[in-house]
Amino acid sequence: MTILEAQKKVDTWIKTIGVRYFDELTNTAILMEEVGEVARIMAREYGEQSAKQTDLGKQLPDELADVLFVLICIANQTGIDLTTALKENLEKKTKRDSDRHKNNPKL
Repeated sequence: MTILEAQKKVDTWIKTIGVRYFDELTNTAILMEEVGEVARIMAREYGEQSAKQTDLGKQLPDELADVLFVLICIANQTGIDLTTALKENLEKKTKRDSDRHKNNPKL
């Protein structure tokens, strides 16, 4: 699935099953909530924090997909073409960071 196809599928889902988009501020809060769920998994599976009973069953792929879904919602409702945005962002990073990481002694 391309990014554009994902944006169209999410838009169709929202309009047929989700009824309508939540407002942008609500979706931003939901995005932060979903990122927090990813952070919780990372801290427990890859970090030093131990899991709680309520953490069982939480899966990183599903939580990352939740983040992507809400991110796509925000892009759709604000008129952002994520394919173009990502392409331009990668070009910016390539130009800005072409030698930065290669010359980083920490890496």
